[in-house]
Amino acid sequence: MRAQDLIAKKRDGGELTADEIRYLVHGYTRGEIPDYQMAAFLMAVYFRGMSAAETTHLTWAIVESGERVDLSGAPGVKVDKHSTGGVGDKTTLALVPLVAAAGVPVAKMSGRALGHTGGTVDKLESIPGFRTGLSPAEFIEQLRRVGAVIAGQSRDVTPADKAIYALRDVTGTVESIPLIASSVMSKKIASGADAFVLDVKVGRGAFMKELSQAQALAEAMIGIARLSRRRAVAWITSMEQPLGCAVGNALEVAEAIEALKGEGPRDVEELVVALAGEMIYLGEKAADPGEGKKRAAEILRSGAALAKFRELVAAQGGDPGVVDDPESLLVAPVKADVAAPSGGWVAAVDSYAVGLATMALGAGRVRKEDAIDPSVGIVLRKKVGDAVRPGESLATVHARSDEEADTAATAVLGAYSIESQPAKPPALLIQRLES
Repeated sequence: MRAQDLIAKKRDGGELTADEIRYLVHGYTRGEIPDYQMAAFLMAVYFRGMSAAETTHLTWAIVESGERVDLSGAPGVKVDKHSTGGVGDKTTLALVPLVAAAGVPVAKMSGRALGHTGGTVDKLESIPGFRTGLSPAEFIEQLRRVGAVIAGQSRDVTPADKAIYALRDVTGTVESIPLIASSVMSKKIASGADAFVLDVKVGRGAFMKELSQAQALAEAMIGIARLSRRRAVAWITSMEQPLGCAVGNALEVAEAIEALKGEGPRDVEELVVALAGEMIYLGEKAADPGEGKKRAAEILRSGAALAKFRELVAAQGGDPGVVDDPESLLVAPVKADVAAPSGGWVAAVDSYAVGLATMALGAGRVRKEDAIDPSVGIVLRKKVGDAVRPGESLATVHARSDEEADTAATAVLGAYSIESQPAKPPALLIQRLES
């Protein structure tokens, strides 16, 4: 085989075989195929797309480029969850212990923040002592012992994905649906789970801005699961406004703890219970998603999910005291309220603008090497549909300095739209797909 022949084949709309795709991926990972040829292949995929079979072949070629986590030593059906990223999305923090408390083992490898969306690893590391860098042996042992583990992604898992993504980032090919789907699903499959729940965000604060894009991505990932003989459920969910009220690492941990107490924002609980119901169903602890959802709600009210989170935190070296006193987490030195300029009803809260403002405060990254300040962020006091009086607080900014607080407050104010007529909050759960 020759790389240039395969590039031309895809450029002309041909369908590549599993061996041809494997030749390109493994050759590039080993340094035998140069950047310029892989970049040309990625651009051909960007314009020509891939069939479901090709996308699955690409996924497995990426999986085969590195180590795979073997979770067979832990009993039960292992179910993993993935979110395509959003603003204020602390779902994993509450979802993993809730599902584990239902008897479904959850082994979660998560990423860090990059751009306007947050990262689960950064959030957890705002808990004093919490270790996300676990060895494979520690990862599996904790799953067996606790039934839940959340760790950073291993460098030895899917090295081809890391190399290809870095190239996509500088060649204008990030937005390709087959490339996104294979990147996500390769990491999920290599992480060892038996089934997956996929939360595909759509809206202002999501990577996918249009419903048709989100549907295409969800269908592509479900297709990979089906052809890989894995069970999967995808939910398309709204990211028109931030999820919950807190945006920022320690602030989101505190809000997730409140959700585990049954005292969190309504939309956070709605999403957590819905996704937990699907995971309990896929984990064969419920006959259908409805029964799984009912059981998830009962476990949340019982306190068992909160207890499981405390156990998880302690197992990974974190201070379990934060579960009982989340206000003990790092607190930013400056707090500033954002006052409403007029009365009426909140018609929109631009989640992308809030995400950018939070990132500028130091809660996110522009580059992978940027440091994170876990204490800063934004807490929304008003969301879509809420009535507001002139001068009433729309949000509170947590910042390192008065200057940064003022800049963020201006940005947050610009994210709000206040109208004279009542507005209806956007539906959170939009569409369900199953493999």
